[in-house]
Amino acid sequence: MRQEPASPTRHLRVRRDRGHTVLEFRGEIDIASAAEIVPHLDRETGRPGARVVLDLGGIEFFDCSGLRLLYRARHRVLDGGGEVHLVCAHPLTLRMLRITGLAGVLPPRPTLEEVFGVSPPAGRRTGH
Repeated sequence: MRQEPASPTRHLRVRRDRGHTVLEFRGEIDIASAAEIVPHLDRETGRPGARVVLDLGGIEFFDCSGLRLLYRARHRVLDGGGEVHLVCAHPLTLRMLRITGLAGVLPPRPTLEEVFGVSPPAGRRTGH
């Protein structure tokens, strides 16, 4: 069951979907926005057995501060015995994930539906 998203900051929305906490990153993820996001990210990723999806679908800009957030979330969730998934389809961000090696330890999926193993209806597939 989906819940209405909460917006702890203008750069992060948190919602529940199919037993997972979905952290939707939005706008420009840089050093300033990362500082706003960290306390909320830590709260959601520090729960034992957390099931987390990091969704980069709403980002416009993403630098090394954003990469640090992803590494932090992955580390915290896995240390707590949980599972973490990444949604990203933006070519430049995917390139950065591959170059830094993050794509190897946190493989990106193009859609939230793919994370949950659900195919979108015909005609609504994303990806180019």
